[in-house]
Amino acid sequence: MREEQSNKPSQKNKNPKKPWFWPLIYAGFSVAFVGMIWGYNVFVDTDTAGESKWTDAGKDKVTIETNAQAESMKYPFKETLLDSMEIVQHYYDMEADEATREKSLLVFNQTYVANTGVSLSMNGEPFEVVAAMSGKVEEVNVDPFVGDEIVLSHANGMQTKYRSVTGILVKVGDVVEQGQALATSSENEWNPTAGVHLQFEVYNEEGILINPESLLAF
Repeated sequence: MREEQSNKPSQKNKNPKKPWFWPLIYAGFSVAFVGMIWGYNVFVDTDTAGESKWTDAGKDKVTIETNAQAESMKYPFKETLLDSMEIVQHYYDMEADEATREKSLLVFNQTYVANTGVSLSMNGEPFEVVAAMSGKVEEVNVDPFVGDEIVLSHANGMQTKYRSVTGILVKVGDVVEQGQALATSSENEWNPTAGVHLQFEVYNEEGILINPESLLAF
C-alpha cells in the first residue's frame, strides 16, 4: 500500500505554479498607463497649437512696435543724395540769426508767411521722397495749389508731413517702413520760388511743430 501511495503523483506536481504570471500582469498595466499619459500629452499639445501661434504673433507685433519706437529719424530722401540736397527755405525759428529767419519767410501774394518746416531741393530736379521713420499713413491730401501731402504717424507719438509731392505710392491705412518710397518731389503754385522741392514738417508727441534741423544734420 505504501508503494502504491508513493507512486501516485502529488497534487503539487499536477498544478505547478507559474512564476511569470504576475510580472506579466504588472507589465501590461504599466504599458497601458504609459500609453494613457502619452495620448493625453498629444491631445493637449494639439489643442494648444492654435493658441501658441497667436502668442507668437503677438510677440512679433510687440517686437516690431518696440523696434519702431527705438528708431532715430532719418532724412526724407535717400542718404546718397545728401551732398546734392539744399535747404532753400529753413524752419522759422525766432532764436535763429537774422539771415536764417529771412530765408524762413515764404512770400505769397505780397504776404510773408513763416515756414513751418524745411523746403528741400536737389538742384531743382525731382527726387524720391521716403519715410523718415516707420509708421502709418494717416492722411493723403491732394491739392495742386499748395502741393499734394502725405501725413505719417509714428510709434513714438510723433508725426511727419511730406508736402509738394506727386506720384504718391501709398494710401491711408498703409504701414510703411523707414526709408520706404512715398512719392516724388514736385512744385506747387503756393510756393513757386522754391521750384521743385519737398516741404518736410515734424510734429512732436504733443502735436507741436518742431524744427527738423534739430533732429537731422542737413
